[in-house]
Amino acid sequence: MEGGGGAAPEPLQEESQAQPGLPPSLEANTLKKSRWGLLLTGIVGGTLMAVYAVATPFVTPALRKVCLPFVPATTKQIENVVKMLQSRSGSLVDIGSGDGRIVVAAAKAGFTAVGYELNPWLVWYSRYRAWQEGVHGSTKFYISDLWKVSFSQYTNVVVFGVPQMMPQLEKKLGLELKDDARVIACRFPFPHWSPDHVTGEGTDTVWVYDVGTLRGKGRRP
Repeated sequence: MEGGGGAAPEPLQEESQAQPGLPPSLEANTLKKSRWGLLLTGIVGGTLMAVYAVATPFVTPALRKVCLPFVPATTKQIENVVKMLQSRSGSLVDIGSGDGRIVVAAAKAGFTAVGYELNPWLVWYSRYRAWQEGVHGSTKFYISDLWKVSFSQYTNVVVFGVPQMMPQLEKKLGLELKDDARVIACRFPFPHWSPDHVTGEGTDTVWVYDVGTLRGKGRRP
């Protein structure tokens, strides 16, 4: 009697536990939807992170007090810069090198050329571009803030600036560059320096400054 009385509740207990459960097919569908939901969430989240990573370096400069936005150099601007480098030698630096067009063109003209750019995506693209053009051996690109770099070792400096930064950059280069250095400003001139040469028109204009002349040490006519 004890055995019969003890065994009877067990099926009832199993039945009560089985009632809340889902049929196997429904449970499988639920798990499948849950997995797809997690996968979709991961894809969307990853895409948003990628967009943020790409966009941030482009947007951030616009939020700074002195910004240097990326505007690709035109073919004519590059031609004017290369023209003003004729008969020059030594190393060259492009301040705010963007996608590397000036650096690549200078390397093709025989210079050892370096670019400084704050946007890492543009720097990586510039390196690929230099490799594609076959001048990766004579070019270098650095991810760096131009205000934290000394340009004293360069004899040719190219600048694609904006009006807000030109006064500060003028002072910086005036302190750092040697007398034999040449500075080529594109789109906007320096506010206080008098250029030795000017070529081009409109947005393609470039201004050329020989540091020795600025200091009164240039060659006399």
